[in-house]
Amino acid sequence: MAMEHTHDGAVVAHTHHGPRTLPATLTAPEAVLAWRMRAAIVGGVFGVLSLIFLAVPGGHGHLLRAYLMGTMTCFNFVGGALALLMVQYVSGGKWGLILRRPLEAMTRTFGLVVLFVVVGILPLMKHLYLWARFTTPAETLSAYKQGLLTQEEHLDIDYRHVMLSPGSVIVQTLVVFAFMGLVIYLLNSWSMQRDRDPLAGTQLSNDKWRVKFENLSGPGILLYVILMTDFVIIFVKSLDIIWASSVFGLQFLVAQGYAVLALGILTLIILSRYEPIKSLFRTTEQHDMGKFLFAFVMLNIYLTFAGFLIIWSGNLPDELTYYLKRIHGNWWWICTLDVVCHWVIPFSILLSRDIKRSKHKMIWVTCFMLCARLIDMFWLIAPSFNDDMANLHIAGNLGMFAYLTVPVSMVALWVAYYLHNLSKRPLLNVNDPHTEELLEPEHAH
Repeated sequence: MAMEHTHDGAVVAHTHHGPRTLPATLTAPEAVLAWRMRAAIVGGVFGVLSLIFLAVPGGHGHLLRAYLMGTMTCFNFVGGALALLMVQYVSGGKWGLILRRPLEAMTRTFGLVVLFVVVGILPLMKHLYLWARFTTPAETLSAYKQGLLTQEEHLDIDYRHVMLSPGSVIVQTLVVFAFMGLVIYLLNSWSMQRDRDPLAGTQLSNDKWRVKFENLSGPGILLYVILMTDFVIIFVKSLDIIWASSVFGLQFLVAQGYAVLALGILTLIILSRYEPIKSLFRTTEQHDMGKFLFAFVMLNIYLTFAGFLIIWSGNLPDELTYYLKRIHGNWWWICTLDVVCHWVIPFSILLSRDIKRSKHKMIWVTCFMLCARLIDMFWLIAPSFNDDMANLHIAGNLGMFAYLTVPVSMVALWVAYYLHNLSKRPLLNVNDPHTEELLEPEHAH
């Protein structure tokens, strides 16, 4: 007999009579299809609303920048899911077993992110990046003489031409996508082959697949971190061509884990209203994931502050510009909102053990954190453009609302595709030694 505290503080006794049985059906409930339809409708509605900004002065520019924001937000979900999936295979543990299929479903939305980049970002890169607009030393010198570039921008574009030029960026993007696509394909196909293994349930099968996944995931984590850093330098950091940061890639990696864990926990909690997750998702695993999410919040705070501290202590005018853009004028309110919503509130809330073990409360916490990620992406991207930096005003600058409608539309469409993928496979990998542990009785601890 075990004693457990309910949410209202009462103590309830439970008698356990051995492990539970695996649910007869492991497929996603029909409700997932309804959620998919709702997400698609939201994406369509906000997409139509976004077209309004084509008629607003400066709206084309705002739409493209907001499109970049939405693209990078979706990339964070896919890349973060891939990284976390590989970490789970290397580290093991039952906390990740029940999260594995949602992570796999996230990675299989990779094609949509590729489409976003290929259709919208690469063809129009000259409207986003100075290095794509002025591609030769002669062009940068001419632009400098015309006052289109500062001296620092002129020199930095020339200095970084090997990495930051249209042709080079296309090649680097293809390399990143080829690597991610290959690893995603292998992890997903092996996951299904593992369940169909004729020797499933034997030690031989367990060892075979464990070694196979570890041999791919171990080097894969290292390569992903390197390539992801290159990707975010190209498409986000280089918006501010004269700014440099040694922790920017790692900061993005942690932010990916922040968002993916929040979405994964939210997915499992909502699915726990139905079988099979209802019988499999124990409070123990939810609590473990909540602690893991708290760790990502702390690491996110540390890395972001470390990056700021390095720039502040160096006190170099060229590098300080990055932060000055993001705290002057009305941007100070966005900066404050980002700090409070992205760090302070999640950190304070996730300190509570009871909140991490409450399904109802964690739904609100994870939804709030996902919205906070959008605020952070807005703060990272929008101030890089001089007109946005100087015109964070509602009156006379309605195009700024594109930063709301476009990312929401793109993320909603991504969620619809994610739910589509989630409904296509069983929600649990049964050929894993940790599966039996998920069926063990819940013990108070």
